[in-house]
Amino acid sequence: MIKVSDHAKEYINQLMADKNQGSETFVRVGVKGGGCSGLEYQLNFDSELKQGDEIYEDKGIKIVVDLKSLLYLYGTELDYSGGLNGKGLVFNNPNASRTCGCGESFAV
Repeated sequence: MIKVSDHAKEYINQLMADKNQGSETFVRVGVKGGGCSGLEYQLNFDSELKQGDEIYEDKGIKIVVDLKSLLYLYGTELDYSGGLNGKGLVFNNPNASRTCGCGESFAV
């Protein structure tokens, strides 16, 4: 399961409104090889389900993740980091054994 913090919920809803995303739109999260720690997070809006997708909903935000990525992301919380050093949406991943300085890649 993937969770969404209250701050991330507000940010995602604002982004969706700004980009005129419809009610069929969801947040797709995933993992691919790359980054300075070996695995890199992926995050975007989507409206088409693919075979093998898992669907979760937390705080009214629909999140879709493919099965392969779910192995690395299970239990992760999407959060929002704002302010002067803010990064936008961030992954709080309990499965990561180390992360890079920017927080965009990780290793297990």
